[in-house]
Amino acid sequence: MQREIILHRRLRWLTWLFITGLVVSGATAIPLVTELNWLSALTGSSYDSSCHDVPAVLVWIEKVRTALLETQGKYPFLFYGTDWLAFGHFVIAIAFLGALRDPVRNRWLFDFGLIACALVVPYAVVFGGLRGIPVWWRLVDCSFGIFGAVPLWFCRRWAMELDRQK
Repeated sequence: MQREIILHRRLRWLTWLFITGLVVSGATAIPLVTELNWLSALTGSSYDSSCHDVPAVLVWIEKVRTALLETQGKYPFLFYGTDWLAFGHFVIAIAFLGALRDPVRNRWLFDFGLIACALVVPYAVVFGGLRGIPVWWRLVDCSFGIFGAVPLWFCRRWAMELDRQK
């Protein structure tokens, strides 16, 4: 009985962690221009283009910030796509509330999440390559799938253990 209580507590904690990650990740897809302005100011990525020894990450931050500013000025409707990206994150997070209610019966959500996390890697590699995203940034994107899979793997394992105890 004590093990069951421990497993339920762990499942709740890691499921909440995953839900929070989805919500935060989704929320950051909305104020992109503001975020890039902050990041640019924080890193000092605004640089003199005549400098040749600027780190690649700072060049990338400034390139993305410039693109977002130009897009915001000329084609602000394109940001509607990132609003929907955020919406998708929020809806998936809501679905995981089912895993909080009954992690054994809704264990399929952990499987679903693990599959989605696994698909992040080829998606980032392929589409990032097609869109000209630097390899090192694609690896950052891949890390979301990898780090997201860790709590889901434990949750799946613990839900299966609870199921066997019944």
